[in-house]
Amino acid sequence: MAAVRVMGIVNATPDSFSDGGLFLDPDAGLAHALRLVGEGADILDIGGESSRPGAQPVDQDEEIARVVPLITAVRARASVPLSIDTVKPAVARAAVAAGASIWNDIAALSAPGAPETAAELGCEVILMHMQGEPRTMQAAPRYHDVVAEVRDFLLQRADVALAAGVTPDRIWLDPGIGFGKTLDHNLALLAALDQIVALGFPILLGASRKSFLGKLDPAAKDPAHRLGGSLAAALVGASAGVAAVRVHDVAETVQALRVWDAIEGRT
Repeated sequence: MAAVRVMGIVNATPDSFSDGGLFLDPDAGLAHALRLVGEGADILDIGGESSRPGAQPVDQDEEIARVVPLITAVRARASVPLSIDTVKPAVARAAVAAGASIWNDIAALSAPGAPETAAELGCEVILMHMQGEPRTMQAAPRYHDVVAEVRDFLLQRADVALAAGVTPDRIWLDPGIGFGKTLDHNLALLAALDQIVALGFPILLGASRKSFLGKLDPAAKDPAHRLGGSLAAALVGASAGVAAVRVHDVAETVQALRVWDAIEGRT
């Protein structure tokens, strides 16, 4: 089994749930991105629109203005693959032109023209499950069988991407931990990650600092205090065979995965 890759998060936003406003300035964003690379990030995920519960949409031009200068600057200084975290085809197009090679879409290419844009760009694309949309997704999420419904949705969106011309080797899937899901839904998905991995596509797991960890540990109301829970989730993902974990705390995650690899005899 290939080593689990670590995707470092770079939020060029004023309102992300954990680090909103810290890296909106391009120089601060660049410094943070290069720090994550130095800590061992295999991929950087750059976003200009928050997807936290209750987040408000960002104008397309504003989102491009936030991410393109940062992607250009990072691309000039680092060789790791860059991912653009957006639901908008125009933003993805601008980001790929600036040096991104992965489109991380929490809406799973549901925007008009998104599947065709992904096929045209030829980039890798990450299709994530989300019930509802960021402003309302945590209002009252309900499932009959969360694992089966997430699995079926991801396969359906993969079929849409394939029909548009995205090649199978360019598709990733993400179960969308925390996106329209209760604590019990998140735990059920983490416990059944092997069923998502069995779909045959690379799986990205994003559980870092999310609110369900704070519900398990009421002392961790501040997202920055959820490192232990984030590492536990990352190791669960590694054990299930995910291809990558999307995290805020790169150095600590790299270390945890290195120890896990050694115990499992992979180093």
